[in-house]
Amino acid sequence: MSIEQNVTQVMDRIAAAARRVGRDPAEVTLVAVAKTFPAEAVVEACRAGVSIFGENRVQEAQLKIAAVAAILGEGAVSWHMVGHLQRNKVNRAVSAFDVIHSVDSVRLAEELEKRCAALVTEKRLPVLLEINVSREATKYGLPAGDRTQLDAVVKAILGLPHLGLQGLMTMAPIVAEPEGARPYFRLLRRLRDELARQFPAAEWRHLSMGMTDDFEVAIEEGATLVRIGRAIFGRRQKIT
Repeated sequence: MSIEQNVTQVMDRIAAAARRVGRDPAEVTLVAVAKTFPAEAVVEACRAGVSIFGENRVQEAQLKIAAVAAILGEGAVSWHMVGHLQRNKVNRAVSAFDVIHSVDSVRLAEELEKRCAALVTEKRLPVLLEINVSREATKYGLPAGDRTQLDAVVKAILGLPHLGLQGLMTMAPIVAEPEGARPYFRLLRRLRDELARQFPAAEWRHLSMGMTDDFEVAIEEGATLVRIGRAIFGRRQKIT
């Protein structure tokens, strides 16, 4: 199937999953993860109706963003950083991305604040807190069960005027069936609701959760951003 056909199919599945639980499909936004795929694939997906793209690596993203802008024009699409962000990549990330999904420490938040404050445009950057809901050592993110640490990070970010805290992000563990991911998505939603009651100054409107193998379950549990790559672009290409 073509990228255009894949986009249509994914959007239909998003809408169906939302309607199953009485949600408006417009509440769910597709973030097409274009990691390892060329600018031409992004352009094809954009022309099929996708407007937001996710990237995992800053350096790869910078080259792709420039290439897509050369074809479609500046600002034609929005770019989200969905992978782990190292502090030494913050300067380039702030210039490249419209939203950062993967803030997992006060130190990273402070680096983002410093860079945003230095920009002439006085950019206020939307960010999400990455939460490790599965307690897997191989995954990044703040531990879901450590409220002392999580509350401290939230308080710190709320004191940074150039960052806008908008919600939470997680990656569920690999499971045999999509239904196996439901408890992890439910945990993130409940955590978001608790934080929203405790810290009403933040927006808390986003739950970034769900990928190709489990996004329909994530939507049923409240996802507002689903990060989908393989179902749109096919199997990931090797970087040479």
